[in-house]
Amino acid sequence: MNVVNQLKKEPKAESKSRAAWIILVGIIFIAINLRAPLTSVGPLVDSIRDHLHISNTLAGMITTVPLLAFAFFSPFVPKLARRFGAEGVLLVSIILLTIGISLRSVSGVATLYIGTAVLGLAIAAGNVLVPSLIKREFPEKIGLMTGVYSISMNLFGAIASGISVPVAIGLGYGWQGALGVWGILSFVSILFWLPQMKRRSDRTSASVSHHTDNQQVNIWRSPLAWQVTLFMGLQSMVFYVLVTWLPELLKQQGLNAEQAGWLLSIMQITVLPVTFIAPILAGRMSNQRLLVAITALCLFTGNIGLLYGSMEWILLWVVILGLGAGFSFGLAMVFFGLRTRNAQQAAELSGMAQSVGYLLASTGPTLFGYLQELTNSWTTPLLLLVGASVFIFIVGMGAGRNLFVGDK
Repeated sequence: MNVVNQLKKEPKAESKSRAAWIILVGIIFIAINLRAPLTSVGPLVDSIRDHLHISNTLAGMITTVPLLAFAFFSPFVPKLARRFGAEGVLLVSIILLTIGISLRSVSGVATLYIGTAVLGLAIAAGNVLVPSLIKREFPEKIGLMTGVYSISMNLFGAIASGISVPVAIGLGYGWQGALGVWGILSFVSILFWLPQMKRRSDRTSASVSHHTDNQQVNIWRSPLAWQVTLFMGLQSMVFYVLVTWLPELLKQQGLNAEQAGWLLSIMQITVLPVTFIAPILAGRMSNQRLLVAITALCLFTGNIGLLYGSMEWILLWVVILGLGAGFSFGLAMVFFGLRTRNAQQAAELSGMAQSVGYLLASTGPTLFGYLQELTNSWTTPLLLLVGASVFIFIVGMGAGRNLFVGDK
């Protein structure tokens, strides 16, 4: 009898393992589309600006528009997931992402910003729901799976920054082709996400059940949730400013476009191991304050290096900024799972943090470009990033406490 029962359990265990691998592969294919369409823009800003005859401020809006889409759409994503299922919402988002990338690659100011807005809405859904899926599917391995998610996202983000100029100039496809190539990847990802739709009905009912458990917790009134949100927003602002303007800053200091693009790529390659390791370390620690201190120190030092350091040390400053960006992003992502009790709370916290956080972050690239034009110098804009590093430390100390949202 024991042998029979064991044989019955083994197919169930095998089926469960197969389902876990299917959802993990699906999450990875969602993740690889959440950064590349944005990070591919930075090295091409001057080409887009010169071709379309727009100002630095409007060029900064190419990065700001998706952040505004994140800000205004993110709070609605958990509600859509409860009604239609997370799997269905993510499928539609990948389809919209493919459409948005295609529109953005058409040569025109209007289509550039319309396509950018559409892909911003699509990426917002992935940003909010993937941490919730990790909390739901891998509750005992949040740190590890967040690391896999983060490294997948940032790997393709780094590749996008590095190949933008070679594809645009070396292969002769122009900035339109260099941005449009990522539509191929998003289209392929649709095919890899389709198997998730088989699990839609069961997961929709589970999501409703989690929502019922969470009705007594008002995320928006939680001081801890606000600290996570500000940490998310400030680290995003620093990252997107660097992604947008670091190549231009380096070119004005004597580097050519390809060298500047590859330095940005090196920064993001440095991010990769850290975004994998940081969530794992965070998941094993009683609190994450030590990691917050390391994060703030790296960001502060790297920006001071850009401001006052020698160009001979530019690689060091870029690597240090990559370490800081990796720690800050990894912590921001893992906080959604570590600071909540269930998947629905994780989705709500993720939606709140990415709404208010990206609204804060959206001011960064445009303000940075405006300050540079106003002062004709990079000093004041870089001081903005130095100040942001200090505030990341302050709010991160609160977000790193061993508490759940709703705890008194």
